[in-house]
Parts: sequence; C-alpha cells; structure tokens
Amino acid sequence: QVQLAESGGGSVHAGGSLKLSCVVSGLPFADYCLGWFRQAPGMERELGAIAGIDDDSITYADSVKGRFTVSQDNTKKTMYLQMNDLKPEDTATYFCARDRYWRCGTNPMLDSKYDDWGQGTQVTVSS
Repeated sequence: QVQLAESGGGSVHAGGSLKLSCVVSGLPFADYCLGWFRQAPGMERELGAIAGIDDDSITYADSVKGRFTVSQDNTKKTMYLQMNDLKPEDTATYFCARDRYWRCGTNPMLDSKYDDWGQGTQVTVSS
C-alpha cells in the first residue's frame, strides 16, 4: 500500500521559514518523480506543482523560485521542502505526490503526472 505522509506545517510570520517533509512508503523511492503542490484556503488546488524532483532534476514554479528548496533523502525515503522568506500568499495546504512509473522528464509540474498523493499539511503565514 502506497502512502505519502506530509509533516512540518505550522504558523509563521511573513519572512519566516518552515521545512516540510514527505515520507513515502509502500513503493521504491528513488528513480521516480516527486512533487509538491498546494491549495490555498477556499480555493482549488493551485494548477501545477510548485516543485518537482527526481535523482536527475529539480524544477520550481516561478512563484517559489529562489525562496523554496526541494530535496530528497533516498535512504530515508523522504522528500523535503525548505521554505524561506514566506509570504502571506504562501498560506495553503501543502501536498506531496509521487509518479509511480516515471522520472520527472520534461513535464514535472503537471498534476496528471502524479499517481499517489498525501493528505496535506497546513502552512499559515501571517503578515
């Protein structure tokens, strides 16, 4: 049974930092694309990943480039999202997702690429 479990969310002031974790269980970890997505309160999930990673590549959405850093630890089967200089507009539930079959390739930001999703962790940034 594939499971993805996010943690690390919380409440911070603007300019603060948080580090999210996503633990993957039930399937091999390395060699497959992982992504971070988010959904603001009362909104549909933001179209497209904010970050995607596999062993060969890392991609960021423009909205988080330079502030967020995605990484992975294959031995711990965990993906991380270090979020710095947080802004109120970053307030959202953050989800991790995994492609069961492929590396990130040329389209790591597409929602449809991902097969398995976590339940999310809430991030709140106050001004």
